[in-house]
Amino acid sequence: MSHRSIDSARLLVRIAELGEIGRDAEGRLVRLAASDTEKLGRDRFVAWLEDAGLDIAVDRIGNIFGIWNAAGVGEKPIMIGSHIDTVINAGIYDGCYGVLSGLEVIQTLKSQGFEPSRPIVVAAFTNEEGVRYAPDMMGSLVYSGGLDITTALKTMGTDGTVLGDELARIGYAGPHAPGFMTPHAYVELHIEQGPVLEREGVSVGAVENLQGISWQKVTIDGDANHAGTTPISMRRDAGYAAARVITFLRDRAKASNTPTVATVGCIAFEPNAINVIPSRATFTVDLRDPDEDRLKEEETALAAFLDLLSSDEKVSISVERLARFEPVKFDQAIVRRIEAAARDRGLACKRMTSGAGHDAQMIARMAPSAMIFVPSRGGISHNPKEFTADTDLVAGANILLDVICGLATGKRPE
Repeated sequence: MSHRSIDSARLLVRIAELGEIGRDAEGRLVRLAASDTEKLGRDRFVAWLEDAGLDIAVDRIGNIFGIWNAAGVGEKPIMIGSHIDTVINAGIYDGCYGVLSGLEVIQTLKSQGFEPSRPIVVAAFTNEEGVRYAPDMMGSLVYSGGLDITTALKTMGTDGTVLGDELARIGYAGPHAPGFMTPHAYVELHIEQGPVLEREGVSVGAVENLQGISWQKVTIDGDANHAGTTPISMRRDAGYAAARVITFLRDRAKASNTPTVATVGCIAFEPNAINVIPSRATFTVDLRDPDEDRLKEEETALAAFLDLLSSDEKVSISVERLARFEPVKFDQAIVRRIEAAARDRGLACKRMTSGAGHDAQMIARMAPSAMIFVPSRGGISHNPKEFTADTDLVAGANILLDVICGLATGKRPE
């Protein structure tokens, strides 16, 4: 069976080129949202959209859209998207692969005389990573109506900047209201960022759901005192109390037969001196599970343990909710299209749960959505060692091409 195919050389060159934009003096890739380096990445992406002959639109939260209006004007568009902002010291594939593959799909279809029944749009969403501004996935969250645009633009970053001011400064505070195009369907192609596909020797992941995420900041207050003269029995040690929380979370997750995961990723002690008992410990808790009831159970268990810990260690504990996203079930019809496309190309495909958050989970609030995964070597991501083989990158883009063709013609998968 013959298939359309993307221009693999063009896609791979663009991934490499974008991956060099935003290198700091140490050679690290750092394109934080609305920064000077991200502006360079945005400018290059927009130039590629212009070269492809697409209409360009930017909304108020800075999301960029390249729109192919070849046919079906007035119809809801098929949207392909992801992001181009990065973490600090990032790899070159996370987000960028999906955006550039979306552009490549449109260019391929245009060059081959494909006639879609509705517009096709590639989107680069603002601040997916959430490193400089919280919460993460902000651009798609605002676009889908989950966060007020005024509130989002007033968000203060870790460096004291304000998002709205920075978007205006770099020239990406667009005129369009977020949500000005409601997608007919949304598909996001992404590296897995986990080890499952590689471990099982599978080429394609058809992502059918995405884990719920609960982020909390916990502050424990005790008493600072001399590390040598204060008996253990007389201590109100915030550091020790924090350690008990960390081990509680790990032990509970390890003993469970569910896919629940728990992580303490940030921690700070005060006064942070080697010979002083910590008077305060502040840390984050990241809980994830693809089942909403189980996620609630984990939140309840943590709250109960904190109450017990406060009594046991005679410390004061406060909790701040940072973010909370319910699990997402993706559109089964699109998932089946992904499976059919992989099968037609002779590729092994596995239904999967996404352990990471993605823009697709936000757009799923407003349109049928799904994701395609390709393998990540060693399961490594958010790291310069992040790597996906060229053959897998091309295969994933061709699966995306097939899925978009079907969605844009209304053809049902076999």
